[in-house]
Amino acid sequence: MNDPASATAMPRVLCLTDACDRPESELFIGLKRAGFAIDVMCNPKGKHYQRLQEAGLTVKPLALSGRFDKPGTQAIEAQLATASYDVIHAFNPRALACGLRATKGTDVKVVAYRGVIGNISFFNPESWITFLHPRVSRIVCVADAIKDYLAGLGGVGFKIPSERLQRIYKGHDLSWYQDQAADLSQFGVPEGAFTICCTGRNVPRKGFDVLIDAVDQLPDDVDVHLVLVGDLSTNDELRAQANAVRHPERIHFTGFRNDAPAIAAASSVFTLPSTEREGLPRAVIEAMAYGVPAVVTDVGGMPELVKNGVTGIVVPPKDSKSLSKAFETLYRDAALRAKMGQASQRRIDKDFNTLQTVRETGDLYKRLTGFD
Repeated sequence: MNDPASATAMPRVLCLTDACDRPESELFIGLKRAGFAIDVMCNPKGKHYQRLQEAGLTVKPLALSGRFDKPGTQAIEAQLATASYDVIHAFNPRALACGLRATKGTDVKVVAYRGVIGNISFFNPESWITFLHPRVSRIVCVADAIKDYLAGLGGVGFKIPSERLQRIYKGHDLSWYQDQAADLSQFGVPEGAFTICCTGRNVPRKGFDVLIDAVDQLPDDVDVHLVLVGDLSTNDELRAQANAVRHPERIHFTGFRNDAPAIAAASSVFTLPSTEREGLPRAVIEAMAYGVPAVVTDVGGMPELVKNGVTGIVVPPKDSKSLSKAFETLYRDAALRAKMGQASQRRIDKDFNTLQTVRETGDLYKRLTGFD
């Protein structure tokens, strides 16, 4: 292990992830620029793999098939043998489980990342090989809601110690969001129409059925188009519901798109009506970075992200009436919509900035290893 007494020494960290997204990649690059010895193992098929190499990081291929991936665990062990690492930081459960096995018998500190609520239990054996493992030194929670959820697990004698939990927001930068707004006419949206955009995966907890009900409840003089982005276009039940509303021609399914942020940027409002288990959804952050106000439900970390009445509107989950009212409010008040959009950009720039994430993550590494 490195010598904490050295004035110039910094912790050496091995980050384990999959096809890392832009915020993760910029975190690794930012940490290296800040003087940390950061090496990364990640999926070589990820679009940011080359970017990490070009930034001068040591990047090794790692594509784990599961939590018991033996070749992957051996690859991590081999990398750990190449240098005196102080910390491994695992960004998903597979990487965490394999990383814990690879560091068995060492004094390497293990940091975990948690981005969603749910699926952890003291009665679930898989939780004990990941987040509840006693050698996990810290769990970085992407929202206070996740930190509170983890702190509330268990009962007497079965609690995650509070000192193991730390909230660090996933950082972004407004300069990443400069793409030209998409042309919504390709989906059948009339030019200049008030458009609500929703991006998400085809899972029931996203509340798409509630969203379609909310749009159908809007008054006759509120002419709104709904653009649904993602694989939910394959949901026959949802399509049938959309076809049964008063104005089915105003609901548009795009299918999976690589330009989802540009579609959100072209919209009047972004919404995510999830009913449970959200962290800090990237789709909402991207829309806010483009200056689009959001209407979200009071689920997970979304109320931390969207300040009700300031950067958007927060409504109760599974409440189509409140959701509909929020859309109507923003439809009828263009000035409020513009004000919230501007406030959204400022919030991402100030409170969810990648430089802040780099600083807080670096401070965590130093405290954990005695380098501060």
